[in-house]
Amino acid sequence: MTTFNEPQHQSEEAARKWFEALRWPDGVVCPHCGTVGRAYARSKPGLYRCAEKECRKDFSVTTKSVMESSHIPLRLWAQGFTLLCSSKKGISAHQVHRTLKITYKSAWFLCHRIREAMRSGGLEPMGGEGKVVEADETYFGNVPEAKRRTKTTSGRPFTKSGKPGPSNKRAIVSLVERGGRVRSFHPAVADGETVAKIVNENIHRETRLHTDESRLYMKVGKNFAAHETVIHSHGEYARGDVTTNSVEGYFSIFKRGMKGIYQHCGEKHLHRYLAEYDFRFNHRVKLGYNDGDRAALAVKGAADKRLTYRQPH
Repeated sequence: MTTFNEPQHQSEEAARKWFEALRWPDGVVCPHCGTVGRAYARSKPGLYRCAEKECRKDFSVTTKSVMESSHIPLRLWAQGFTLLCSSKKGISAHQVHRTLKITYKSAWFLCHRIREAMRSGGLEPMGGEGKVVEADETYFGNVPEAKRRTKTTSGRPFTKSGKPGPSNKRAIVSLVERGGRVRSFHPAVADGETVAKIVNENIHRETRLHTDESRLYMKVGKNFAAHETVIHSHGEYARGDVTTNSVEGYFSIFKRGMKGIYQHCGEKHLHRYLAEYDFRFNHRVKLGYNDGDRAALAVKGAADKRLTYRQPH
């Protein structure tokens, strides 16, 4: 059970200073005009006004972040960031609601906002000369009946007695740099064209690409320094250093968490849950991060992001 022994977890003033130190390490920054060190404090604690003549707007540490317009106290936001960043397989909104003693609706919203803070974008391609990137796809959760496909990816209709397999489940494609980071995607369908686009846009050409025997990677694999495969259907899971065990391990953590902790996930939110699991995997202990480091990085990622919902579903 996570304990809240740090000052930012117990006091509003300490929490505000913690958030300000993380978001503004070089001095107070106006989120409206970007001016550094040209703001003065108002009478209300935590409220500032930009001194630039062209701006003159009020703001706080939550302005233009996932915490903006929230009525949840900052110390509870600090606790929420700690909970989601220290739970390897995730923590349900019901557990957050019980732990922080806030409504379930507030807890659900808080969790999704923190997941949005964990989301990264504009990243450089993975791998490089001498490096290995493992690519694989998996399927989790059922597609709504209205969106279910009646044809295979090659255009053939399913036979009456045929098994559609993964075709009516939600596709997930993940890329894992050996000993490093993961990057996950939820495409509408994991066909050859879609998977090739993901792989081409996210992996350096000098990389060794490791996959299973799936035909999805046969053509795109020719674009890289090497494309090496293991044949799972023959019971082969490693041949020398050729393996997809890293990406399979990531899928294992993701599915255990989604089935055991969250249990249900609407398809429109799946990409945000993937961002959560990617974030924790990319800042795991093996790479030199602890729970406090993850929470601090998530807070820094909260800037310039907003997330608004009318209903918690």
